[in-house]
Amino acid sequence: MRRSLVLLILLTLISMAAVQTGRPLLFNLVYLLSATLVLSFLWAWSNVRGIAIRRVTESRRTQVGRLAEERFIVRNTGWWPKLWLEVRDFSELPGHRASRVMTSVPPKRARGWFVKTYCFKRGRFRLGPMRITSGDPFGLFRFSRDLPQTSELIVYPAMYDIPAFAPPLGQLVGGEALRRRTHHVTPNVAGVREYQPGDSFNRIHWPSVARTGRLIVKEFEEDPTANIWIVPDLHYDTLVRAPDADEWEETLPVVLWLDRKQHEEIMPSTEEYVITVAASLARHFLDRNRAVGLILHGARRTVLYPDRGSRQLTKVLEELAVATAQGRFGLDHVLALEDLHFTRGTTVVAVTASPYISWVEALRLLQRRGVRTVAVVVDPASFTPTAPSADQVMAELATTAIPTYRVRRGDVLAEALASPVGERISDGRQQIADAPIGPRESGSDGHL
Repeated sequence: MRRSLVLLILLTLISMAAVQTGRPLLFNLVYLLSATLVLSFLWAWSNVRGIAIRRVTESRRTQVGRLAEERFIVRNTGWWPKLWLEVRDFSELPGHRASRVMTSVPPKRARGWFVKTYCFKRGRFRLGPMRITSGDPFGLFRFSRDLPQTSELIVYPAMYDIPAFAPPLGQLVGGEALRRRTHHVTPNVAGVREYQPGDSFNRIHWPSVARTGRLIVKEFEEDPTANIWIVPDLHYDTLVRAPDADEWEETLPVVLWLDRKQHEEIMPSTEEYVITVAASLARHFLDRNRAVGLILHGARRTVLYPDRGSRQLTKVLEELAVATAQGRFGLDHVLALEDLHFTRGTTVVAVTASPYISWVEALRLLQRRGVRTVAVVVDPASFTPTAPSADQVMAELATTAIPTYRVRRGDVLAEALASPVGERISDGRQQIADAPIGPRESGSDGHL
């Protein structure tokens, strides 16, 4: 615009001089400059018209530690070539660099590019809007056009295999079988009914089909295996971020593209560790065909009732993807508020970074009612030395029969959740006791 303003002032001065002197050369310059301004304006204005952009997202759901892939196709629908186009993207996905400057787009032709973004932060992110900018060959004018279309991408938390995690899981005793119908195939047949569209063929009861001449399918009841409730602690008081968390966010997308294994995969904060542990536990139990429920008290209260299968895992991950440590209630209050969901024989897995022992008493009260409890403690002192340590909580849990797992920053979850802390210590002592005693160091005379 500065160039066009200078040219406009020059045109005005030359026009005044041409009128006063009447020289043909000055009038020719006026005509030339006027034509240049008009043609440049029309060229720049038409460049942002006749452009169609197609944005193709490979998947609307991805996961921390994986790539989000997008493909952009820019098509010139006009009859004139586009010398240059600036496509600017305003997506919210961290590290998503989809903006491009394209040159020489022929008429009735298309050009495109791929964008692969390493996802290091969970959440729900907006993709788009976009803005197209172009101008004339002389750089006198620039025009922009906004494309308001947007889409949504959900980044699930990371999940890790924890094959050795085996807490005491509850079994409902005789007389306590759950008399609820389920769409899963279980060993408990409740009855038969007529076939409905969508029923699986392996549920057809052939003796009833032969007797009635109609398609009859079996109905099942829930397996009398006790439910598992996962309760992540999202109280705002438990949030601890490492001092280098901001630096980790800034450098991770670029550095991990070169060598991801040299850096932490989980953001160094207690919130991310709690969410990652909860997601890993949910997949661990659901892969073993257990009914898993989820209770969250973060920015809002969320209760997912126990269910099985991949559909339940998707529900759990979608809730954990947007969960934040903004809860107003501590873990002890959450367990008291949701007390009605914890029936006798079920298992409650509490995942927390709280250094306060009040929630230990809440788990102890549940245990007295016949509810099996498990504690996964994320040590806040491992993220920053100024944070309170979890030693007092671990000592309090050691006096109870609650299986306890301890997770520190940088731990491999498969190892940290392999066995409870008490068993780990006792196993280590047993290995020391069973180790053969070799000869002691001695001097030349055989004495120390």
